[in-house]
Amino acid sequence: MKDLINAKIKRRESFRPFAPTVLRESVAQYFEQDVFSPFMMHVVKVRPEWRERLPAITHVDGTGRLQSIERQTNPLYFDLIKAFGRLSGIPIVLNTSFNENEPIVDTPEQAVQCFLRTGLDVLCLGSHVLIKNEHAAELDNACGVLA
Repeated sequence: MKDLINAKIKRRESFRPFAPTVLRESVAQYFEQDVFSPFMMHVVKVRPEWRERLPAITHVDGTGRLQSIERQTNPLYFDLIKAFGRLSGIPIVLNTSFNENEPIVDTPEQAVQCFLRTGLDVLCLGSHVLIKNEHAAELDNACGVLA
């Protein structure tokens, strides 16, 4: 996953890890320190039994720059991760800054510009979803699974 994101969007060194975003109630299951970290301020050890299953968010030293969220502070993102957890069995998603070797996206207009010029397939802005034409059929199938 790191290689795919680096090739399509980030274009950065392969050794740089991405961050895990996890539901607050699941932190202790996947990480050795049970901390609430809504702003990616803590680097914590991924439990050894999960490191191979979570390579995209595990740094070479076995850590991850944790973001944990609660539903009341970010209900859309929380519900997305919860739905992903139901499908995958693991309520963790890969998180990275939204940019392509430039300052971080700050407005919806910048988000759309970055979406159009990179290899991103889908862009979610709140409850709005933009899909590149070549992926529309795939997403229609996936939405039936997520509903």
